[in-house]
Amino acid sequence: MQNNPDQFTSKIGFVLAAAGSAVGIGNLVAFPVAAAKNGGGAFLLLYIFFVVAICLPLILAELSLGRATGKSPLGAFKQVSGNNKAWAFAGALSLTTPFMIAVFYSVLTVWLLGYFILAVFGQLDRLATPVYFGGFITSPWIFAYLAGVIGMVVLVLKGGVRDGIEKASRLLMPMLFIMLIGLAVFVLTLPNASAGLKFYFTPQLDRMTWSVVNSALSQAFFSLSLGMGILITYGSYLRKQDNLVQSAKMLATTDTGVAVVAGLMTLPAIFAIYPDTNPSELSDSSVGLIFSFFPNIFMAMVPKFGYLVSSFIAAMFFLLAFVAAITSLVSIIEVPVAALKAQGQKTRNKALGLVIAGVLVGAGLCALSFGQVKWLSEFAFYGGAKKSLFDVLVDVFYDTILPFNGLLICLLVVWQWKRHNMGAEMLASNPNGTIGWLERYTHVAIAFWIPAILATVFVITVINKFFS
Repeated sequence: MQNNPDQFTSKIGFVLAAAGSAVGIGNLVAFPVAAAKNGGGAFLLLYIFFVVAICLPLILAELSLGRATGKSPLGAFKQVSGNNKAWAFAGALSLTTPFMIAVFYSVLTVWLLGYFILAVFGQLDRLATPVYFGGFITSPWIFAYLAGVIGMVVLVLKGGVRDGIEKASRLLMPMLFIMLIGLAVFVLTLPNASAGLKFYFTPQLDRMTWSVVNSALSQAFFSLSLGMGILITYGSYLRKQDNLVQSAKMLATTDTGVAVVAGLMTLPAIFAIYPDTNPSELSDSSVGLIFSFFPNIFMAMVPKFGYLVSSFIAAMFFLLAFVAAITSLVSIIEVPVAALKAQGQKTRNKALGLVIAGVLVGAGLCALSFGQVKWLSEFAFYGGAKKSLFDVLVDVFYDTILPFNGLLICLLVVWQWKRHNMGAEMLASNPNGTIGWLERYTHVAIAFWIPAILATVFVITVINKFFS
């Protein structure tokens, strides 16, 4: 029996909301650049393979666990394990992870809002100067933008699942798709855009190494919001008649489609403006590309299109990135809100107030860790370098803990919940009552090679991040 009566009204409502959590700035910039730096079309094929072979079974496991228990990750772990303390700790980790990710992701969303507003007000030339970003992120205005971002998140989450998350997703996600396609079409009309397409889709097998394989797997895993507890939480909001397998396929297809189309916007734009670009020299940082490299691309359009049109294009790009970020942030913050509401028997508003207060404090400290406050800027030392609080949260909770959380979910399903219960939950919403290839594959993969792969990725990440 579903414990939470607040459910999505339709399958498409769930898919749009879940896609909102999955589609972020990583899809828009990190994915196409990673493809360009790591073998072009070969990277794309690897990415799609990992989405099907690893991510789809994990999506089904998280959705099935959420809908079967009707609870947030913490509650689901406790219920399935019989309140086992070790598994309760694992559930708490799946709750802490999205909270910490929300802290640093709020800061990224704030930067996008600020750049969008500045582009709208004709400040593109300032955005394109090499030193502007450093001054912008240390400006007191950051806290005004932070208040605006948090206010938008609260406005959506106060409405709950149907009147908040689902309604916002039905408005914002089509808006994101239209802007993305529009910008991609515009970019493809630029001279020399075909060079970017050629590089994007041509398999370069000589670049295929273990690091490229690991990069494709990591991109696929992170892109679909796995290990954050979002899909368990959203699964608890699904109706029993909603087909889990179809929903998982639609989510994976939508997210992958957005990433591929983003490549049609990003790579052709880079090659059109800078024909001699060497993709291997592009920054690995989405932050560096978005806030330092792309403003220069838009400024380079001025001689051909004029300052006004170039500023408009820049504003649309930053609005696109902001919409992607704000929908992800809403989904991430919903996880601890749902958990507090269920565990403490609090009203949604009280749970939301507590979580938002914590995110505000954490985001404020992160915003001060770029040189303003020394102990925040030199928060830790590992991997041979000093790390800010912002860096630590990204390295620990985004790059490292997510595959570990995915591993824990696999082990929970196999050891505690048992795979036949997961299979029964998937089959419950199948109108034909038949078991398809994905259900059969998930039953085997979740117990054998997926845990082994995630454990390997976790160990390698820890070694590279903290002991390199």
